[in-house]
Amino acid sequence: MGLFKVAGASEYLAITGYRIDDIKLAKKAWLLPGQSCTRFDISPVNYTFEVQAMSAEKLPFILPAVFTIGPRADDEESLLKYAKLISPHDKLSNHVKELVQGVIEGETRVLAASMTMEEIFKGTKSFKEQVFEKVQLELNQFGLIIYNANVKQLVDVRGHEYFSYLGQKTQQEAANQAKVDVAEARMKGEVGAKEREGQTKQNASKVDAETRIYTTQRDGEGKKEAVRVATDVKIYENKREAEVAEANAELAMMKAGWERQAKVAEVEAAKAVAIREAELQMEVEQKNASRQTEKLKAENLSKAIVDYEMKVQEANWELYKKQKAAEAMLYEQEKAAEGRRATAEAAFYGRQKEAEAELYAKTREAEGLVALAKAQSTYVSSLLGALGGNYNALRDYLMITNGMYRDIAKINAEGIRGLQPKLSVWTNGSGGEGEGGLDGGAMKEVAGVYRMLPPLLKTVNEQTGMLPPPWMGSLENHSD
Repeated sequence: MGLFKVAGASEYLAITGYRIDDIKLAKKAWLLPGQSCTRFDISPVNYTFEVQAMSAEKLPFILPAVFTIGPRADDEESLLKYAKLISPHDKLSNHVKELVQGVIEGETRVLAASMTMEEIFKGTKSFKEQVFEKVQLELNQFGLIIYNANVKQLVDVRGHEYFSYLGQKTQQEAANQAKVDVAEARMKGEVGAKEREGQTKQNASKVDAETRIYTTQRDGEGKKEAVRVATDVKIYENKREAEVAEANAELAMMKAGWERQAKVAEVEAAKAVAIREAELQMEVEQKNASRQTEKLKAENLSKAIVDYEMKVQEANWELYKKQKAAEAMLYEQEKAAEGRRATAEAAFYGRQKEAEAELYAKTREAEGLVALAKAQSTYVSSLLGALGGNYNALRDYLMITNGMYRDIAKINAEGIRGLQPKLSVWTNGSGGEGEGGLDGGAMKEVAGVYRMLPPLLKTVNEQTGMLPPPWMGSLENHSD
């Protein structure tokens, strides 16, 4: 009987087992006997890190960051990866946190090592974007996605106050510029006041001159009083001219004084600025000397750390290569042993099949021989029974049937071809009356052949040296 399982709003069911090739994801499903189900949560989790990195100038810094990371809920392939690789662990466990932290720290350090501190500080936004992009690329293989990431301001490492000194430098430059601006404003105010006062006096003299002209005109209108007042007017004019000249001279002297004071103020301001610049330059040189000292210390320390890490990595790499070489050698030996075992099994199987085939062939051949012998035995028994048990008659019949006499004649003919053989002619009697004639029975002709054989065999022996087979008889001490 199956069980019905339902996942929560932020959960999935990972089902494996009977009738499932790999893994099946579902929100709800019936569990059949032989199947196993695991729930896993896909809600994102916040991870807070302080990544320590080092720039291209070997200057260390800290990058505080908060990453919101979770499974990619809209991609089934990513969910399958997450279910296989991450879901067996608690998403708040150190295993998952160390995995994410390792990816973030590794990509941040690699990217920071290729940039100078100035490039990192000025291009903070692009630096963050590149970090996010590279981290996301690595997290894809685990089915994870960065939902949100917040990188805080870069922080100095204790003993390497680069950003602190940079801020102090900016503040000091702003304060110096403010002091210069205040001195310049004060100078402009004093010069402007003097200029306004001079313009006031000039306008007063102008009004006096216009008044004199008006008075002269009015006096000219009263011609009847011209004679009486001519002397007074002349005296008055001379006095007024003297006063105007005196006023002009006094104004010129005041202008010269104002100009001298303005120039002195300018020179004093310039000298004060130069003195302050010299003081600030001296402070800057002192800061640069301190910074160079700290930089040399950082470079030496960083170089030692990098050398140590490189040696550790080289040692690990050598160990890894030796392990892989040993594994490859072991694998080759195992494969060679398997190959030899397979070859031996194939050869054994082939020899076994050959032996079986040979045994089968021999068995069939023996069966054929037995069958042939049985057939021949039956055949000979039948002939012997038909001939009344006469063995000699059976022998003669077989010799005639198998063409032995024909073969003998053929062999003799081949033997004497091209020769001048000795010819002999013989007969088997004088008419055959003593043999019983036609009353002699059916074997008369056969008896004649038998009487012809001894001289035939003797002739063959004399001409060719061949002896008849033992079953036909012997020529020793034999005469016809």
